[in-house]
Amino acid sequence: MTGQEAAQGPKHKKDLTRRKVVAAGAGAVVAAGVGGTFAAGAFAGEETTAAAPGKAAASSGETCYKLTSETTEGPYYIDADKIRRDVTEDQEGIPLTLRLKVIDAETCKPLANAAVDIWHCNALGVYSGYEAMGSGAGGGGGGGGGTPPSGTPTGTPTGAPPDAGGGGHQEPTDDERYLRGTWRTDKRGLVEFRTVFPGWYQGRCVHIHTKVHVNGTWTDAGYEGGTTCHTGQLFFDEESVLASAEVEPYSTNTTTRTTLDEDTIYPGNGTEGGLLKLQYRKNAIAKGVVATLTMGVDPTA
Repeated sequence: MTGQEAAQGPKHKKDLTRRKVVAAGAGAVVAAGVGGTFAAGAFAGEETTAAAPGKAAASSGETCYKLTSETTEGPYYIDADKIRRDVTEDQEGIPLTLRLKVIDAETCKPLANAAVDIWHCNALGVYSGYEAMGSGAGGGGGGGGGTPPSGTPTGTPTGAPPDAGGGGHQEPTDDERYLRGTWRTDKRGLVEFRTVFPGWYQGRCVHIHTKVHVNGTWTDAGYEGGTTCHTGQLFFDEESVLASAEVEPYSTNTTTRTTLDEDTIYPGNGTEGGLLKLQYRKNAIAKGVVATLTMGVDPTA
């Protein structure tokens, strides 16, 4: 492990009255066609997590989900990400459609108008905004878009020191913002992103970071105020990761990979812990992947 993500606790349930997310362009908040047409498919094939004792299914007949596990925010979160569904920019990799459904874990009702953030490294293990840190600050891999990062990657933080709360957030080293974005859930609690299958870096399995914000205000300028009710990570099964490793540019990533079982942050509890349900053509993962998950959150947290 690099120690940067594992050393800090979840930074959730945090007041975000000063939060302001800047839109990617005029009308981006409500634009339905941002990023083009997304892959079709629903949640019909997703595994459900058993309801907690004493809970009954909602009147709609939907199965109640356990509260999705909280995990560390990690050192590379950047507030004020762009309001957009297509976060790919110029990054190479396997096309990934990420489809999330956000529900109230207590009532099973969908959470509409929630703001969902995602951010993750590129195929070579590099985070936008932190290219000088190299492959997850652990060396290996390459820079964003295939350009080697500047500086000498080490396991020692080079940004601002952790805050008094014991976190390990690092100050950005550049202005790149690929593979980061925020979008709103619809009336069914659904939100969808277009991105690329993440790569890996030293000490971590393949994953995507996510946050869910509620009670904020959507404006023409973006999303303001509200609170964070969930901070977590989304994970990929080993079979899919091994298949991706055969595809360029993932196959050029020489960083030693940490498996899902070896990872110290994945809670090991399947979909409840953020394990995505993946759909792709066997032996043709390069054509694209659709990832789905229902996240049960506590909007009052």
